[in-house]
Amino acid sequence: MKEFIESEFRNISCNFINLQALAPQIEKVSEVCIEALKNGNKIMFCGNGGSAADSQHLAAELVGRYKMNRPAMNAIALTVDTSILTAVGNDYGYDTIFERQVEGLGKEGDVLVGLSTSGNSKNVLLAFEMAKKKGIKTVAMTGKYGGKMKETADFTINVPSDTTNNIQEMHIAVGHLLCGVIEKEINA
Repeated sequence: MKEFIESEFRNISCNFINLQALAPQIEKVSEVCIEALKNGNKIMFCGNGGSAADSQHLAAELVGRYKMNRPAMNAIALTVDTSILTAVGNDYGYDTIFERQVEGLGKEGDVLVGLSTSGNSKNVLLAFEMAKKKGIKTVAMTGKYGGKMKETADFTINVPSDTTNNIQEMHIAVGHLLCGVIEKEINA
């Protein structure tokens, strides 16, 4: 058991060291988010399962606070309104649950961050398509290969793993880094 635990920690450590190569993409996405917020726009997050939880977590860091006391920032997770999710899922199909919200809530100049370990989540892909129609920048946070989201997003942060739990660990670390940069630059 101890060997397994130590092996897992070595793997996690290597993954996080390899994240450094994504610094240019993370910087660009930070700049896009900062520009949106400074212009009175919002950042929307969406994903399924663990990625839904990460979406909520990151929106909360921006609306609440990450590391500093400051005014709330305009961010929302499209994963939290059970009435919308169930009504849209029932009436139009589960694949449209984020697309409909982007259509109704999104506006030109906003940013949509889609989290998907595979990069192939149909409901996130449809939300990206709607975002493009509305002039909303799209950011894909995916695993190593990026899936279809890599092809459709304006920006992709594809973390260096193809294992779900490791991808999710790195997504939250990258998300925290984005929140930290955004918070620091907007409140400088």
